[in-house]
Amino acid sequence: MKEQDKIPTSKVKRAAKLISTGAKLGGNYVKYYAKSAVGDKVAAKEQLDKDNAEDVYNSLSELKGSALKVAQIMSMDKNTLPKAMVDKFSLAQYSAPPLSYPLVVKTFRQYFSKTPTELFDTFSKNAVNAASIGQVHLAEKEGKKLAVKVQYPGVAESVHSDLAMVKPIAMRMLGLKEKEVKIYFEEVESKLLEETDYELELKQSIEISEASKDLKGVHFPSYYPELSSKRVLTMDWLEGMHLDQFLKTNPSQEVKNKAGQHLWDMYDFHINNLLKIHADPHPGNFLFDKDGNVGVIDFGCVKEVPEDFYRNYFQLLNPEYFNNEEKLTELFYYLEFLYESDTPAAKSFFYKIFKESLHLITLPFTVDEFDFADESYFAKVYAMGEDLSKNKDVRKNGAARGSRHTLYINRAYFGLFSILNQLQAKVNTRSSFQF
Repeated sequence: MKEQDKIPTSKVKRAAKLISTGAKLGGNYVKYYAKSAVGDKVAAKEQLDKDNAEDVYNSLSELKGSALKVAQIMSMDKNTLPKAMVDKFSLAQYSAPPLSYPLVVKTFRQYFSKTPTELFDTFSKNAVNAASIGQVHLAEKEGKKLAVKVQYPGVAESVHSDLAMVKPIAMRMLGLKEKEVKIYFEEVESKLLEETDYELELKQSIEISEASKDLKGVHFPSYYPELSSKRVLTMDWLEGMHLDQFLKTNPSQEVKNKAGQHLWDMYDFHINNLLKIHADPHPGNFLFDKDGNVGVIDFGCVKEVPEDFYRNYFQLLNPEYFNNEEKLTELFYYLEFLYESDTPAAKSFFYKIFKESLHLITLPFTVDEFDFADESYFAKVYAMGEDLSKNKDVRKNGAARGSRHTLYINRAYFGLFSILNQLQAKVNTRSSFQF
């Protein structure tokens, strides 16, 4: 894979890159209209999706950082984007174009006043994995095999400006208003800034892995503060396969169920015992072995859940609340699904929509065992999302609703559900939340 020897870091250069990409997309549509007028419209549309996916991904890959992170997140939503884009954007999880070695050396000199080969006994000049925020190199020191994550230059400094460029595009696509998305973009920005702080990730990783040491079937690397800094993070090298590689080995249903159960149990333990959740559950952050054990290799994005919010949010699983209109309405106000300023018609409308939606979304939590291979369940979830996105009354009365804390909790569980669906796993899913 071709390496990059520079990254656009200034606001002007990054904006110019996005503008030039927009021009390429315009050219793709011109070719599409010409081909569809004289030939196979289906084939022309497939080629359009492929060309657009290639151009957008190449542009975001060059920018890296928050821009590429958006592609990574979008690749997890297989219902919204054309398949060509999902396939291409999924590369952002661990197969993005890496940085050249001289830029890696420059980062080490800045934070350690040493080169990688002066700090480690061996250090791979080529990255073994590259994602949106940083890339991973294989190293050895004193007989230990290590994974060294090196952050791309300028990523932290460009978070705010990148999101400022993305926000108007997202608002147009989703039909949202500035005041509706403000708190969510603030939440996204705060989490992205945390992801660029490897000192914070080091602290979180050590704390969470230590608290999780008794979990069965889940493994965490040891971390090395003396070999880490604000832009470099060193940990043990964990053996294992990424999800797509694991599935290609054709594991038995028993092994897939074990892997799914280990993931579910980890999430359940973290949210209910630590009030924290791994909020970046894309497949690139997990490794699987032939026995269904799971290695967790990234705690850069962790959502800490306020205790009061946690208690109220998980009452949605409590039948005494969910089947009591008065209690559920009170809960909806707390969670900001309903507003005091809503008209009576709007309150009735959103109460009905949220109750129906939550009944479907929380179904796995309300049964003893759930089969994530049930495609009819996911079809219903996707259909519900599509219907709501097209509902004029939803847009008219404010499409963006819910506390800012719901954003990453929902992202975590939807990501988990997606991985469990890919595993086709049957899992014991009763939550350990105590009503």
